[in-house]
Amino acid sequence: MKHIFDLTEKVAIVTGGYGYLGSGITEALLAFGAKVIVAGRSEEKFKEKFKDNQNENLFFIPFDISESGDIFKKKFDEIKGKYGSLDIVFNNALFTKGNSQENMTDEDWAFTMDGVLGSIHKSIKACIPIMKQQQYGKIINIASMYGHISPNFDRLYKGDNCEKYTNPPHYGVAKAGVIQLTKYYAVFLGKHNIYVNAISPGPFSKKTIQKENPIFIERLKDSNPLNKLGIPQDLAGISVLLSSQASDFITGQNFAIDGGWTIW
Repeated sequence: MKHIFDLTEKVAIVTGGYGYLGSGITEALLAFGAKVIVAGRSEEKFKEKFKDNQNENLFFIPFDISESGDIFKKKFDEIKGKYGSLDIVFNNALFTKGNSQENMTDEDWAFTMDGVLGSIHKSIKACIPIMKQQQYGKIINIASMYGHISPNFDRLYKGDNCEKYTNPPHYGVAKAGVIQLTKYYAVFLGKHNIYVNAISPGPFSKKTIQKENPIFIERLKDSNPLNKLGIPQDLAGISVLLSSQASDFITGQNFAIDGGWTIW
């Protein structure tokens, strides 16, 4: 049965694949044999993150997801031309601006909607022709638990200098859109043997926040049945599953990797 998780000869792109969560996805795909192209704006950050990783299947491509859909198509065509296929697309990168619930500007709202939702739409649109030609593809979109539940403001963000971590409205709205877009394209592309699924991470606070505010971290832990934070490696299993033959009867689904947060 082990072969159904094998990603040897598969070509994957992970946008933002050197970031906190993205690096966990990248390392998981590499471990199962995939050629992984990390896409991002900073090659320096890529090199720093993976300075101890000598895997010959790890590559970098400069890519700014705020660019037009034409740039997405150009980059994906380059990958297909250089590596022979484009089998797996992880839409992980995003860009946001603004976090005020009551004073959100129209500009910040539009900027974040494009950075979270619009960029994924452009990515999927760009990879469709390649995957249709292959009659195969795995598209995995990173959503969020806040795409299907609302923050508990008083419990999490009130007092003890926790207000600055408050999840803004446009982020959750855009992530909810990611989940719906996943379902839409799963139906639209299913007949071409293209699978589209989403992963909704829960509390995966960066180490800087963990050091900065232990009280907030304890609140996060107390908000899920496992009473702990996620770490990037906790995304490994679901990432490999959705990228491999093991998920060939799974599409249009959203997987909450959240310590059980969303069942309460």
